[in-house]
Amino acid sequence: MKFFIDTANLEQIKEAQDLGILDGVTTNPSLMAKEGINGAEAIKQHYKTICEIVDGDISAEVLSTTYEEMIKEGEELAAIHPNIVVKIPMIKDGVKALKYFSDKGIKTNCTLIFSAGQALLAAKAGATYVSPFLGRLDDISTDGLNLIEEIRTIYNNYMYDTEILAASIRSPMHIINCAKIGADVITSPLPSILALLKHPLTDLGLAQFVADAKKLG
Repeated sequence: MKFFIDTANLEQIKEAQDLGILDGVTTNPSLMAKEGINGAEAIKQHYKTICEIVDGDISAEVLSTTYEEMIKEGEELAAIHPNIVVKIPMIKDGVKALKYFSDKGIKTNCTLIFSAGQALLAAKAGATYVSPFLGRLDDISTDGLNLIEEIRTIYNNYMYDTEILAASIRSPMHIINCAKIGADVITSPLPSILALLKHPLTDLGLAQFVADAKKLG
């Protein structure tokens, strides 16, 4: 399973990269705004900087909602760097844009997926990734992990190449469960990834080893 980090914060991206487990990055307008990055040129430069840090797919989201505008904006984003993946919303014009970019050989990530039907349409249109939002489904008392299972079954049935990119990860258990049910990718904030390192028995065992090593000296 691939690990992406869901942030626009360069320090967090570098920290995840230094761990040696990072495969890519996802961002969105909210994450950009959180870092104080505003304006088309500033956003493009930030994507370029991220691509210089991480050698993997970097999702760059279009801000438009009409077909023509998404095509124009998506082509501009794709021109920034070969690793850019154009992030497209799951709307009618978005599905048309997915097909256009697929025919052009430009990678895409269909975002805001909340149903198996949406994921099926995105795969039919040639999306490289689909991003089901687990946490947001959990927030409304719907089982987000069940959606991953449904999409996995459908994609396996018809051998779709589209990868399931589990998004809106809220905890390390989300990551573990996504791995168990066959998500191709997770994109997560850094704290949830780092939480996978932690176990109280590891801490106790290491403390004991260190104590015993001091006795040997």
